[in-house]
Amino acid sequence: MTDQAVGGGHLPPKTADGPVTAAPGQRAPGARQDGAAARPAATAAPATTGFAGRRRELKALHADIARAGLDTLSGRKGPRSRVLLIAGRPGSGRTALAEELLRELADGHPDGVLRATLTGPGGEPADTGRTARELLTALGADAPPGAADDELTEQLREALTGRRALLFLDDAPGAEQVEPLIPDAPDCLVVVVSQGPLTGIPDVRPCALGGLDSAAGVEMLSRYAGPTRITVDPRTADSVAEECGGQPAALVLAGAWLAARPKSSVADLYQALHAIELPADLPTGARPLFRAFRLAYDALPPPAARILRLITLAPGGLVDAHIASALAGCSVAAAATTLGDFAGLGLLRPVAAEDGDAPDASTPDPALRPQYRLPGCLDPLARELLREHERPADVQLARARMLERTVRLLQSCRAMGEPADSPAREKVDGLPRSLRFSSKGAAAHWLRSRRGALLDAARTAVADGELDTLDRRLMAALTRTLLVHQGPEAAAPDLYALHGLVLQVAERRGLPREQAAALLNLADLDGQAGRTAQALTRYRGALEAARSVQDPVATGRALESLGGTYTVLGDWQRAADWYGRALELRLARGESGDAARLMGKIGGAHTYAGRWGEALKAWRAAVGTYRRTGDVAGQARATGEVARVQEYAGRPEESLRTCLEALGIARKAGDGRLEAALQLRIADTLERLGDPAAARLHRAVGERLLEDHSE
Repeated sequence: MTDQAVGGGHLPPKTADGPVTAAPGQRAPGARQDGAAARPAATAAPATTGFAGRRRELKALHADIARAGLDTLSGRKGPRSRVLLIAGRPGSGRTALAEELLRELADGHPDGVLRATLTGPGGEPADTGRTARELLTALGADAPPGAADDELTEQLREALTGRRALLFLDDAPGAEQVEPLIPDAPDCLVVVVSQGPLTGIPDVRPCALGGLDSAAGVEMLSRYAGPTRITVDPRTADSVAEECGGQPAALVLAGAWLAARPKSSVADLYQALHAIELPADLPTGARPLFRAFRLAYDALPPPAARILRLITLAPGGLVDAHIASALAGCSVAAAATTLGDFAGLGLLRPVAAEDGDAPDASTPDPALRPQYRLPGCLDPLARELLREHERPADVQLARARMLERTVRLLQSCRAMGEPADSPAREKVDGLPRSLRFSSKGAAAHWLRSRRGALLDAARTAVADGELDTLDRRLMAALTRTLLVHQGPEAAAPDLYALHGLVLQVAERRGLPREQAAALLNLADLDGQAGRTAQALTRYRGALEAARSVQDPVATGRALESLGGTYTVLGDWQRAADWYGRALELRLARGESGDAARLMGKIGGAHTYAGRWGEALKAWRAAVGTYRRTGDVAGQARATGEVARVQEYAGRPEESLRTCLEALGIARKAGDGRLEAALQLRIADTLERLGDPAAARLHRAVGERLLEDHSE
C-alpha cells in the first residue's frame, strides 16, 4: 500500500540537533495536557526535502525509459504509453521513489501528473470506472453520469491522446486494474507502484525494491533524531537500521520515537525495538515494520491510542479533527492536537491543501482544518488493533457519531449556499462555531476537498446495512448540498451514484416510495445521457413501485416521463398514450394547470405524427382549460399551436384567423416574445396567401419586438 507518508526515502530538513519533541503522554516544556496526547513542540509531518538511498534505482528507472521498447519498430514509438513498474512490499519506500522519479521527469511532460490510488483504505481494489472518472475530472473532461467502466476508460484514453503527461497509478493490486487505464498515447508515461508483477502487460520490467543500505538507513535516523546521538554510537545506529530491515517506513517511526525522547539513546531505541513481541505467524519481511509501529503505538496514552485505532473507519482514508472527534467522542480541539502529534510521529501524513489554502489546526472553520491520511502500510496494522480492542457495538456507535457529524456539516455547508436571509442560514447561525463555515467560498472548498470521502461515507453506510436511517439522511443532505454548490449538471455524476445507493437501501428495506423516487431520478439521468432503453426500464419500475403504494405524485411523474421518453424515440403513438394516462390522473385530482400542459404534449405528439384532427382536438382542449384557469399566457401559446396545426393541415386562411386571435391574447398576457413569434408567423402565412405588402408590415413589427425582447 501507499507508503510515501512514512518517509519512504524522503528526508526531513536537517537541523543541528534534529527535531526535539516530547513523547506522547509526557509534557514538553511549555506544553499542556488537554485530554489527548500532549502536543509536541513540532507537530507537522517532516517536510519531504531530500531523498535518501534510492539513487541506484532511480538511475535504473531512467535507463529503462531510455531503452527501446519491445513494441518499438524501426525506431518509431509504439502505439501505447510505456509502463514503468516500481515493485516492493508496503513500507519499502516505493511511493516516495515514484514521486521522486515524477519530480525529475516533470519538465519533459508539460501536461502534468495525474495521480490515482488503485487500492482502497481497507485493501480492496478501487473501482476502475470511478478511477477513470476522477482522472477525467482532473483533466477537465466531462463524463456522462452512469457511464459504464469501459466507456469511461475509453474516454480517458481519448482525452490523453496527443498529450505529454505522467500517469501515476499507486498501490496497484494487479494488471487487471492497470491495463484499462493505459493511454493510447506514446508520449505519455505510466508509472505504477505495486507489490508484485504486472503479468499480462507487455514490455514491463519491474524495479524491485529491497531494504535501504546501512548508510542510507542511518541517515534517515539522523535526520529525525539529530546527528549527535547517532555520531556517539554509530555501531548501534547501524544495528537499528538493520533491525528496521532497511525499510523506510520502519526507520521513520523509529527515528520519530527517538526524536520525541531527547534523553534516550540509540541503544535505548534498539532495546525497545527488540522488546516488542512478535506474533508467531508473522512473516519475516513484515517484522521490522510491525516492531516499529507497535513501538510507536505502545507509547501512546490510551485516548490517543484509541483515536489511532478508530481513524481506520474514516471514509476514503481521510481524517480531520471533526472526523476524529466524532469517532472517538472527544472534543474537536483535542482531536486536532492528537492528529498533529501523530503526524510528528510518522503515524499520519498531512494531505496537501487545495487551491493554495494553508490549513490551520487552530481555526474553528471546518473548511480550513488540515486533513491527514494513515499510510497504507500502517493501515492493516491499525485495523488489527481495532479488531483486538474495540467491541463491534462500539465500532458501530463510532460510525454513527461520525455520520451524524457529517450530516450536520453538510447541512451547514448547504446553508452557506443559500441567500443570507434564508431560514437555513438563520438556523446555522445557532450551531456551535466548529460546525459553521466562515463564507460560501469556505463551504464550497470543504465540499470540494471532502467530496470523495463524503461519497465513500455514503457507500460505507449503505453497505453496513444497520445504519439505514442515518445513511438516508446523509445521502439526502449530500444530494442537496451538491445541488446548491455545483448545480444539477456538474453534480450529475455524483447524484447518479447517490440515487443508486438510495435505491439499494429502498430495495433492501422494502420502501416503495423511496424506490420509486430513486428510479425516477436515475431514469432522468439515464435519459439525459442518451440511455433511453435503460430509462424506459427504470420509469416502468418506478411506475410499478408508485402504484403499489398509491403515490399519485410519483405515478404521475412516471407516466409523463414515459411519454417524454417515447417522444425522444419518435414513437408518437406510444407517447400520446402515456401522456393520456398521465392526463387522466391529473384530471381526476383536479390539477387543471398540469392537465392543460399534458393536453399540449398530446397535441404535440399527434402533430409530429401528422394526425391533424387529433392534434387540433388536443390543442383546442388545452386552450379551453387554460382559459378556465385564467392562464392567459398559456391560452395564447396553445392558440398559436392550433394555428400551426391548421397551417400544416393545408388550411392557411383558418391558420391566419387563429394566429390573429392568438396575437390578441398574447398582447393581453404581455408576452412580447410570443407576440413577436406570432407576428412573424402571420407574415409567412400572408406571403403564402399572396399579400406581400401586409406580410412586410407584420414582419417589421415582429423583428422590432424581437429586438426589444432579445434579453
